[in-house]
Amino acid sequence: MNKIYLAAFADEAGEDFSLQLKALKRNDLQGIEIRSVEGGNVVSLSPDKARELKKRMEDAGVVCRSIGSPIGKISMERAGEHARMLEHIAQIAHILGAENVRMFSYFMKPDEETQEFENRVIDELGILQRIAKTEGITLCHENEKGIFGWSPENCLKIHNAIPEIRAVFDPANYVQCGVDALRAWELLKDRVLYFHAKDALPSGKVVPCGAGAGHVPDILRRYLAMGGSMITLEPHLFSFSALKTLEENPEKRNDYATADEAFDAAARALKAIIGV
Repeated sequence: MNKIYLAAFADEAGEDFSLQLKALKRNDLQGIEIRSVEGGNVVSLSPDKARELKKRMEDAGVVCRSIGSPIGKISMERAGEHARMLEHIAQIAHILGAENVRMFSYFMKPDEETQEFENRVIDELGILQRIAKTEGITLCHENEKGIFGWSPENCLKIHNAIPEIRAVFDPANYVQCGVDALRAWELLKDRVLYFHAKDALPSGKVVPCGAGAGHVPDILRRYLAMGGSMITLEPHLFSFSALKTLEENPEKRNDYATADEAFDAAARALKAIIGV
């Protein structure tokens, strides 16, 4: 089995970067997928700020291999804004040492799921991929609620049309869309670069990995058995500051007293599954 690279969206432990690094070290997680830090999204980082964060990560022994960008989490009419944004994100990724950029496939209303909309998605993602190739980064598409790539079938259309775009597999997001995550895995497993460790109940409530309907233990074992090694923990067990920018109607998450308690519980559940 390959050496496992365990990372996390550490902004769920706190806005301040020092709190994020402490949460990672406390749970023996060597990586971070940077999404928001000190009150701003990763897209708002300046090169100088990114260099500062890189130095702090090096001092803490933390590595960044992926950027949790919002690219593609926008209406199709505004797609051009994110194409322009990608060049800046690529610059930040290079400074931080990240080779991968997480992205999405544009908001879509149910009545817009047409061949015309699919063609527009593929065209816009093609533009992003050309930028990514020039900038030397790998785009990683995450399945998500409310976007074109909400279903494994639509995700597969993206990867078939643009094979250079890899998949980030999120079981909880499939559960929240009423999709069997195990079926989605079997359809997409050859396209997956890394894994977002998150689980959910059929009601949509996010729970620690293994406590939901996402087949997380089974899928993780299959992912690791086929040589997969990159896992990002995404707790979503406590209402954190950036949540309102990530979801249109964020659910109140209050099963834990503090963000640290929720983060640590999520980390324990994941590590119990993979045996580390």
